[in-house]
Amino acid sequence: MPPFLSTFFPGVYAKQLAIESSKVPTSPYCKFDSPTLQLFTSSLFMAGLVASLGASYLTSRHGRKATMLASGIAFLIGAGLTAGAAHVVMLVVGRIALGVGVGFANQAVPLYLSEMAPHHLRGACNIMFQLATTIGILVAQLLNMATAGMGAYGWRVSLAGAALPAILLTVGGVILPDTPNSLAQRGHGEAAVKVLRRLRGVEDVDAEMEDIRAAVQAAAKETGGWKTIFQARYRPELTMAVCIPLFQQFTGINSIMFYAPVIMSSLGMGTKAALLNTVIIGAVNVGATLVSVYLVDKAGRKPLFIEGGIQMAAAQVAMAVLLGMYFKDGSTTLPPAVGIAVIAVICLFVSAFAWSWGPLGWLVPTEIQPLETRSVGQGITVAVNFALTFIMGQFFVTMMCGMRYGIFLFFAAWVVVMTVFVGALLPETKGVPLEEVSALWRAHWFWKRVVGPAVPHGASLVREDSASGALTAMGGKGNDGRKV
Repeated sequence: MPPFLSTFFPGVYAKQLAIESSKVPTSPYCKFDSPTLQLFTSSLFMAGLVASLGASYLTSRHGRKATMLASGIAFLIGAGLTAGAAHVVMLVVGRIALGVGVGFANQAVPLYLSEMAPHHLRGACNIMFQLATTIGILVAQLLNMATAGMGAYGWRVSLAGAALPAILLTVGGVILPDTPNSLAQRGHGEAAVKVLRRLRGVEDVDAEMEDIRAAVQAAAKETGGWKTIFQARYRPELTMAVCIPLFQQFTGINSIMFYAPVIMSSLGMGTKAALLNTVIIGAVNVGATLVSVYLVDKAGRKPLFIEGGIQMAAAQVAMAVLLGMYFKDGSTTLPPAVGIAVIAVICLFVSAFAWSWGPLGWLVPTEIQPLETRSVGQGITVAVNFALTFIMGQFFVTMMCGMRYGIFLFFAAWVVVMTVFVGALLPETKGVPLEEVSALWRAHWFWKRVVGPAVPHGASLVREDSASGALTAMGGKGNDGRKV
């Protein structure tokens, strides 16, 4: 918004006015290239990175509920500071407080959902986290459109809007119960049983509680999460905790979502048109996430990962071709037909991400960790995610200025790599109870060479399809002799 830019980033605002009046010739890719402006965006994620590492301790020792409460409080502080900012330092400090809230929430909420959900609905329940995120993005975009015409204080109303979800998160942190897994791990066995009965709607939860107690006992034998997760037998979990969020950011999604108005303004659209098109993209994001909610427990995780990767790579290449063909003549605006095509390609890309790498990038890391490394593993996932988000947020506009349309080919190449990685090295976790996912690694064609092919007493809990390489749960008996 012009009043926001003129208040905190006057250099960027002056450059924008000069470009729009044709006094300063520049590449359409470089209109918003400002390290300070990028710092405003990316500071949130550096704070989230640091906070997520501390949040893993808080989540493990004090529970998922306490971490969500701390997140809501940090959000409230950040909303107040940014909405009331008098200078750029106060603005960035407010973003940092919001980053702490994001770090804590992304650590606790996916774990909370995975541990609360029955295993046959775990995918859909966990993806509600991503669905809520996409709805939040859409609401923020609509709020920006509504406040853009309010004059000098419109941006303050927009930033103050963060207080509403902050209040909801804080209240939830007070009234919601903690997860049975967390309660049992912290020595509150009776409370864990009560919560599990309420969740499942039945009195007989002995079988599930036995699995949780067994996981707690196994976790108690380890010296500590950070030391434990670096042991060789947890190499698959550590690899996925690092690689999945890393690859998720190298899809280029956050760069496109954060800077969609900037990209569209850079390509010759006015501020209002840019905001409207961003709302359209946000609506596609929500709709496609609903597709993932429906399909994830039916089709499975890997098919969505692979289809989404193919579609994203194709969209990135199409984007590069469109921009490369048009801007080669030095033009600084897009004709209507090309502008519509660009929006359509972005929507194609966003929809693919929203039903694949977006929600699954948060779901799968929470599923693959055993209880003894779950909090730390999620902390690593969030930290890597935020580290890469910070890098992309800080340098994307500069990269776009230097690489021009080639930046989309850069991301397309990464999408091809990550699709092959998931297809070859990630087992299918659909329908497998949390406490039995570890057995998948022992049956996987590659990971069994790392962790060993040992299986629970007497029978394999998973089998590998020799034709497809897919892993599926089988009937068998666990350590306690119960049927699985």
